[in-house]
Amino acid sequence: MGEAPEVFYINGFSKFGHEIETQQNHVNDQNHDSSWYEEIIDDDLKWSFKLNSVLHKAISEYQDIALLDTKRFGKALVLDGKMQSAETDEFVYHECLIHPPLLCHPNPKTVFIMGGGEGSAAREALKHRSMDRVIMCDIDKEVVNFCRKYLIVNKEAFSHKKLDLVINDAKAELEKRKEKFDIIVGDLADPLEDGPCYQLYTKSFYEKILKPKLNDNGIFVTQAGPAGIFTHKEVFTSIYNTIKQVFKYVIAYTTHVPSFADTWGWVMVCEKKSLVSFCTYN
Repeated sequence: MGEAPEVFYINGFSKFGHEIETQQNHVNDQNHDSSWYEEIIDDDLKWSFKLNSVLHKAISEYQDIALLDTKRFGKALVLDGKMQSAETDEFVYHECLIHPPLLCHPNPKTVFIMGGGEGSAAREALKHRSMDRVIMCDIDKEVVNFCRKYLIVNKEAFSHKKLDLVINDAKAELEKRKEKFDIIVGDLADPLEDGPCYQLYTKSFYEKILKPKLNDNGIFVTQAGPAGIFTHKEVFTSIYNTIKQVFKYVIAYTTHVPSFADTWGWVMVCEKKSLVSFCTYN
């Protein structure tokens, strides 16, 4: 949300990052009442989780990775000090991302997921019996390997015969592929100007690369960041307005995600009115 949050432990630990490697045992051995994970959401707003322990940690070429065991939300995946998903309620985010477009499409057989390295988006897509192939394309091999090893809930998805796992930049991967897809999913970080995903939220990308890769009945859906009354102008509004310049029918929807401490947004688009009518009235 906004700028990349600083994260630290209230019990005196330094910022979340490389230093966490030498502090895992310190967390595990301390009195649980004093161990916290804290995310600075804004200058005057913090969101804190009481910890049981830091379960695992790693550093990739692109980001710091950690799996935390929180008291309220269970196991939580944190990338660069920002909460990505929590065991207790990650289904809210991923079901909202995946099932609306797949249920609106008359016969979805192929899905291309941009990002989604933790495997949860692929897991939900593979629940649909019509599915022939799910391609998950994430740039960070370390995140994918980390999640494959430690996120037990997605173990079956990672080993599913219909999953095609690709380690590459999603933009480059879509550009080089000749086939088209029924569903394209954006399960990416927010489009911060200095962030690695910014180019995947531009009008040029939607118009010249993504849109031509959709089949005639194709649907594109993307996560669109925080959409609460205080946060919707950060990225949600701009994502919606940018997509609206490229696609004919655009639907925005939101719901509350407890571990994110905010309402979250998604944007779904297509070029056929019949699909929109189904999504809106059924």
